[in-house]
Amino acid sequence: MKKLLQLLEEDCTLTTAQLASMSGMSEEQVKDAIRAYEEDKVVLGYKAIVDWDRTDRESVTALIEVKVTPQRNEGFDRVAERIYQYDEVESVYLMSGAFDLTVIISGRTLKEVAQFVGQRLATLEGVTGTATHFILKKYKEKHLIFEKREEQEREWIFV
Repeated sequence: MKKLLQLLEEDCTLTTAQLASMSGMSEEQVKDAIRAYEEDKVVLGYKAIVDWDRTDRESVTALIEVKVTPQRNEGFDRVAERIYQYDEVESVYLMSGAFDLTVIISGRTLKEVAQFVGQRLATLEGVTGTATHFILKKYKEKHLIFEKREEQEREWIFV
């Protein structure tokens, strides 16, 4: 079963026949296992990883370090829950070290992201500090390497 989960994580577009062949299970076992994983929330969803730099969509992604005062009886969970409710927020992680939460957000512009941090995130009760880092270029995400764009042909004019 662990092999099936690894295969799904690597490529969720594989057919049940391919998954069965690669995992040593029957197609019926694969279907039943996937259904159970989805019902038990082991598999939360399926998502394509898109290289937005190869499209005409303008977008900015930022990693924000957030320092938080833990809440009585709830620790960091209440603050994290309030943060992940925002549409701009892609991911929230509890961290060890110099800060408490890592928040990944996306917006159309640097200004939009900065306004989100300054007006919504930093003002939340329990948030004591933030540090924003803008992602300039993605090289690898979820085990997938973002390939270099092919050099466009240049036209040379000699005089």
